[in-house]
Amino acid sequence: DYAVFAHPDFDPNDYANAILAGEPYPPQPGKVKPAKNTGLAPASEDVSVAISKLTFSLDDVEKQLKNVVTTHHEDLLVQAAGVSDLQGSLGSVRTGLNELDSSFEKLRQKIRVPYQSLQKHVSKLERLQQVSDILRRTSRFVILARRLELQLAEMSKSETSETEGSSGAKGKPQTNGAPPASSGATARAETPIESEDEKERAIAKAALTIAELTVLLDPANESAGTGVLGEGSAAGERGRDESGERVPLSSINAIAAHLPFIDAARTKITTDMEAMVFTGLATLNQSMLASSLQTAHNLRVLPDLVQNLVSDLSEAVEGRIRSAFDLTRISKDIMAKDSASLGQGLLYKSRVRTEPTSVTASQWTAALWGSLESLIEEMADCCVKVYTLEKVLKVKRDPVTDVVFLDEAMKVLENKPSTTFWASLGRSLEKQARDAAKGSTFLQQTLSTGYPRLLRLFHSFFTKIAVHTDTVYTQTQQSPETVLILRALSNFESLYLSRSSNRLNEAVGQAFSGGARAPPSMSEGVNIARAVANELDTAKFDPLLVRSVARYAVSSLELMLTRADNLVSRERAATSVIGPVATPQQVLNGSLATCVYHCWSHLDKLREEYPESVVSILQPAITKLHDAFERIVDPLLAAIRRELGAIIAKLHRMDFSDNVDPMAAMGGGPSPYMKDLTEKLAFIKNEVLGSYNAPEVSRQWVTSIVRFVIKTFVLHASIAKPLGESGKLQLTSDMTELEFGLSAFMGDKSQNKRGADWEAVGDDYRALRGMRQLLFLDNAALASPKHTAGLPPLIVLHHILVRSPITLPHALHGWAAAEYVRWVEEHSEEEAWTLVDGDVTHWEKITEAEGGDLGAAAEYVQLARTVLANAQKTGTS
Repeated sequence: DYAVFAHPDFDPNDYANAILAGEPYPPQPGKVKPAKNTGLAPASEDVSVAISKLTFSLDDVEKQLKNVVTTHHEDLLVQAAGVSDLQGSLGSVRTGLNELDSSFEKLRQKIRVPYQSLQKHVSKLERLQQVSDILRRTSRFVILARRLELQLAEMSKSETSETEGSSGAKGKPQTNGAPPASSGATARAETPIESEDEKERAIAKAALTIAELTVLLDPANESAGTGVLGEGSAAGERGRDESGERVPLSSINAIAAHLPFIDAARTKITTDMEAMVFTGLATLNQSMLASSLQTAHNLRVLPDLVQNLVSDLSEAVEGRIRSAFDLTRISKDIMAKDSASLGQGLLYKSRVRTEPTSVTASQWTAALWGSLESLIEEMADCCVKVYTLEKVLKVKRDPVTDVVFLDEAMKVLENKPSTTFWASLGRSLEKQARDAAKGSTFLQQTLSTGYPRLLRLFHSFFTKIAVHTDTVYTQTQQSPETVLILRALSNFESLYLSRSSNRLNEAVGQAFSGGARAPPSMSEGVNIARAVANELDTAKFDPLLVRSVARYAVSSLELMLTRADNLVSRERAATSVIGPVATPQQVLNGSLATCVYHCWSHLDKLREEYPESVVSILQPAITKLHDAFERIVDPLLAAIRRELGAIIAKLHRMDFSDNVDPMAAMGGGPSPYMKDLTEKLAFIKNEVLGSYNAPEVSRQWVTSIVRFVIKTFVLHASIAKPLGESGKLQLTSDMTELEFGLSAFMGDKSQNKRGADWEAVGDDYRALRGMRQLLFLDNAALASPKHTAGLPPLIVLHHILVRSPITLPHALHGWAAAEYVRWVEEHSEEEAWTLVDGDVTHWEKITEAEGGDLGAAAEYVQLARTVLANAQKTGTS
């Protein structure tokens, strides 16, 4: 086994050392497995034995080699011949490599050497171009520096001319004996205005020159310099050194000598530009402001300048707002005034107070409102400045690039200057107002109680800025900016609305403080309406505040309705008209209805004083008041109609036939039912309706009751059957009594005119008068419209049927007279005519079927047909 000698890491020296030391080979770390017996591994054998084994192994290997050569000698000879051929091939390859080396050397002479030479020339050219660029920029710098010197000299000359012009204007006036001024003097007189314009133009030009010089000096502004100098990027690329950066001109001594002058010029121009901006904003001189902004644009500081201006104006307003709500400052001002008035020695110096006493409350209040008025003035001034700045930025364009200045400023600003200002103003005002209200009870109470005055101050603020801005605050339109500012005062508005609501609720509570024993009446309803009107009138000047007050007024009115509804009596006694006096429930409901009515009538007049937006808020509550009034009154009016209808229906208990003595009918007076009716009318007027102190609506109730009574009486009288001559006389007497009773019922003590206003009942009264004539007409005249004028056709038809043997409609259907009258009231005239026509037709059929005599009623049938035809003809026309 020759595995030990075939190992790739076999080392003969290590193997010999292992044999001499009696150790196994190769050595294995740790615990090893027993190795196979190789014949050479045992370390305990003698060295001679190991050498003999090696000798034996060598002989064995040599024998094996001989066997292999003997066995494969032909293959070995073939391989030996191949090695000779390979030597020939290697020779030819070596020859080709030598030729390749010679060709490479020729190419190196033709390419590498010229390339290296060209590279040296290119480096020289780049250095020449870099020098040329430096010289070109240096030349441009020198030209711009000289131009800047001339422009600064021109600025100084303009300032000198302006100073001389202003001093000359302050001098003594020219005497009359002086010679007339020449044209040159005239030109000099106009110098201050012209010099001002020349100075502005000179500053703008100098700013542009400084911007170009800055670009030349700062290699980082190469892109900006390209636009300013009008050069391409190729020159810039040529001017870069080996590191890729342009060589700064400030490293050149000749240029470095001009740097202090340029810095001083930049400072002077920046100072003049800022002074022009401040002057332009202070005087609202848009021309000067445009020139100064052009200068800032030329200096490449326009966005930062605009941002700083807006920030400064916002901070100024914020500081003024903080000062206006600072009670410590107000206290110091009051103390300073007191010290000035009393003298330094007489004044007791106490600590600074942050809350007034009862003695100094008026002084503090006056000082606070004075501070707020000053705040409004300064807010308006700053707001106008911001809008003037924004207006100039919108209009002004750069004459070279045609860039709008506002677009340029928006690169730094998040929003337009006006939007930023309004947002900052709203935040500051809200924060300071909230913090001041939390920290001072006096300030909270003063501004919440006097919130309308505070709101009027902001109205004056909106009015002042409306000329210079696009903000609008009217009854119909409010700009978002104005709403944003007023929302900042929402804390004081909420307190004011809470106080307003408390006043309204107190008026309602005071009106209902007596409960059912002393219910509210006319005066309480008027007081509630006046309280609402006063609150609305106080807030009338502001469209938003008056709407909020209207909403709170609606809540108070709903509270009133709830309390009134809880007191309304819905018992049977509330609608009982038995008499002889009104029930306590009717008196209670009458007082409540009077209160609700007068509150509604006064509030309903507000629609003429306030815009539609406010009326739309109040209208639901006003409508609920009227509905509540009707809910109290309608059941009583319905009960009155039922009672009067029932009394009139007693007419059919009377005997109106010829069995009654005609002389008794003439002198016996009215029927008992008519006496009951007139007495009931008097009771209703004096006791029931007298509980309602609502003259206007009471007259409407009286008119509707009179119309109902006349119409019901005429219907009942028209179907009274049998009807003889004495019965007609009795009905006439009853009609006269009814007319007297209704005249007394309609009489109004508050009006001076005597008698009843029968024109108010119109057709119904004419029907009553016509009914009296109808009773005594001949049969032939019943179908004549001339003789029956003023009477409804249904009444004429009823009277024809009463005179005839034909059964009346309610008798045909088995109805009571009252039921028939109710049916007629609930249906149209056409339906009633149809019912009568059917009644006549039915009677004819029944009589003919029973073999009766149709001729006895032929005249009345013909009269009825004629009246129906005339009525239908009149209805269709």
